[in-house]
Amino acid sequence: MNIAVIGAGWAGLSAAVALRRGGHAVNVFEAARTAGGRARRAENRMPGVPLDNGQHILLGAYARTLALMRELGLCPEQLFHRLPLDLRSADGRFRLRAAPLLAPLHLLAGLARAQGLGIAERFGMVRSIARLRLGGWHTKPGLSVSQWLDAHRQSGHARAVFWRPLCLAALNTPPEEACAQLFANVLRDSVGGDARACDILIPATDLSSLWPDRAVALLASPPGSVQLGHAVRSLSSGSDGVLVDGMRHDAAIVACNTPSALRLLAQLPAVPGSAQYLECLAAFDFVPIATLTLQLQQPWAAPARMQLLCDAPERLEYGQWLFVDGRLAHIVVSDARDLQEQDTKRVIDAMIGQLRRQADRALPEIAAQHLIVEKRATFRARPGLSRPANATPWQGVWVAGDWTDTGYPGVLEGAVRSGEQAAKQASTQGA
Repeated sequence: MNIAVIGAGWAGLSAAVALRRGGHAVNVFEAARTAGGRARRAENRMPGVPLDNGQHILLGAYARTLALMRELGLCPEQLFHRLPLDLRSADGRFRLRAAPLLAPLHLLAGLARAQGLGIAERFGMVRSIARLRLGGWHTKPGLSVSQWLDAHRQSGHARAVFWRPLCLAALNTPPEEACAQLFANVLRDSVGGDARACDILIPATDLSSLWPDRAVALLASPPGSVQLGHAVRSLSSGSDGVLVDGMRHDAAIVACNTPSALRLLAQLPAVPGSAQYLECLAAFDFVPIATLTLQLQQPWAAPARMQLLCDAPERLEYGQWLFVDGRLAHIVVSDARDLQEQDTKRVIDAMIGQLRRQADRALPEIAAQHLIVEKRATFRARPGLSRPANATPWQGVWVAGDWTDTGYPGVLEGAVRSGEQAAKQASTQGA
């Protein structure tokens, strides 16, 4: 089969690699000049400093993503700094470390001896996760994370130092807006897995070099092609195949973001179920993620590569996470909706001040700084959000993306799994 994949993000590329593995000719179309979608190498605006479009981390539980890297001949052990779960605040007031025990005791023991929490708070957190595990990792339908925390009587302090940062990092949606079941799914596949499932994987190279560049090199060789810088404008389908910008294919996988997918799919003729499918795509809204990168005059001997920051939005101190790598420091804001409405210089100055006050070791002098805001970083993972399946009502057309019904929030593992599932369905129907 000759199959088009529209979008060279993690979903589109995983779909294309799976199709190529199955013996299909694949033509990939990508509007940007760099592959990787919302997790890619960014245009370099700080000379000599490699930049991504935002700081990303993976988890040891991301089995399909790690397997795909190995399939492409890459070694994840060389591409990541792999750290056992160790959450600590930059001001030294909170720390939670997984114990060197078998799952689930590694996390439960870590919670029970967490620093910066009272005894009742610690055992309340242990009890909440234990109950969730015993309940098969299911929550009541329509419940927000805040409502779930209310039901488990979690204190305001425990929410501030643990639950809220964890929810923001996992779902990029604040607890009062976030879906409790999606949050439970993340806990299930990380802390509910083996002891290495909740390991933190911090990229040791730029995001496109993790595997998208290798995938593009594979897919660019015949049969098939990769067309970077090609924004698809038209899509049509019928009994004789699918036309992508007038080029005929046996099938197509639309693997771009939901606004772009909606624009393309809306060009297709009305068929049973198509109006409801388009309404589903139109219902998505998005949460931006901001990353402030600081280039330091000298390496920073920080106590940990990843640290929690205490944010204070009323003072424009939006930083929630700190990542340190030698002479680079990245401050991440998982929900940057308010930040993007503010003056950029004021925000940068406030976040640098926030870092200087909270870091427990002296911050070296700053040589340069750059703020990147990814405006549609992830969808808002609210309760009751209807997410589409990979199959669409139109013959020969599938979709892939972290926004499809993966059971995950908008994370990289969900994108990879969605792409592989779309490829499997397209291959099966075309066989």
